[in-house]
Amino acid sequence: MRVVVGVDVGGTKVAVRVATPDGKVVGDHQWPADAWSATPVGAAARWLRSVLSLAVPEEDEIVAAGIGAQGCDTQEHCHELTEALGALGVRATMVNDAQLLVPAAGLERGIGVIAGTGSIALGADANGTALYAGGWGWVLGDEASAPAIVREATKAALAAYDDRRPDDGLMRALLEHYAVPDPPALARAVNDVPTPENWGPGAAAVFAAADGGSTLAARVVDEAARGLKLLVCQLIARGAVGDTVVAAGSVIVNQPRLAERFRARLADFYPSLSLRLLDVPPVAGGVVLALRMLTPQH
Repeated sequence: MRVVVGVDVGGTKVAVRVATPDGKVVGDHQWPADAWSATPVGAAARWLRSVLSLAVPEEDEIVAAGIGAQGCDTQEHCHELTEALGALGVRATMVNDAQLLVPAAGLERGIGVIAGTGSIALGADANGTALYAGGWGWVLGDEASAPAIVREATKAALAAYDDRRPDDGLMRALLEHYAVPDPPALARAVNDVPTPENWGPGAAAVFAAADGGSTLAARVVDEAARGLKLLVCQLIARGAVGDTVVAAGSVIVNQPRLAERFRARLADFYPSLSLRLLDVPPVAGGVVLALRMLTPQH
């Protein structure tokens, strides 16, 4: 059987969707993405080829693959990976994972924003040239990612503690999440293990504190929304086209407070832009990209 394949490689998992050339979905798969790295290119291409082999029986023929992957942050890098996959017998379109959002939403143009394990925004200009903003990693930025929200919340709570301000609920939420007795122990719990796995899960506690009335936590969330808005501003200033921002990722999809603050921030600057939370798996965009490879106009 001839099939097309969509692949979405994120920070924690890889999703694979298999479809027929007329678009009928025949299989969905998901595995951890622990071993994924976009570099070096040769190893990354072999990793992707192995994932395709897991999802598609040997007797089936992959006629096109649309692959979006975290870490593919330049057109040059995506082109190199596309060529490396071609050398392994896979005809593919390779993009950053955020570039799956707009086609997954059924749109030709728009800006894709991810806020989950990491954060990044991508769009394209009128010529179709991809434009990137953010995606520098949770240590340097990624303000609306789960790890970065915990980073900023911990800093805010510890600063308030140093100023001898009464806890408004944020410190308590972080202490409870990390199961530690006091602020110095919180600093150690966060700082001694600076990994997304240690920091990211605490984001839910920050949002709970904000919903419970913590001004500090609410400010952290608002700053995260501001960070996403700035990414969109950067893309528009560089020529990104489209009237819809399509957002996905575990944080923005599961935390209405962040989505609403992001929507409000966008409305203040770009009233003509609408925010749409993606309601289908981003991997659906990979199938769209693969199907476009089979039509002459694409």
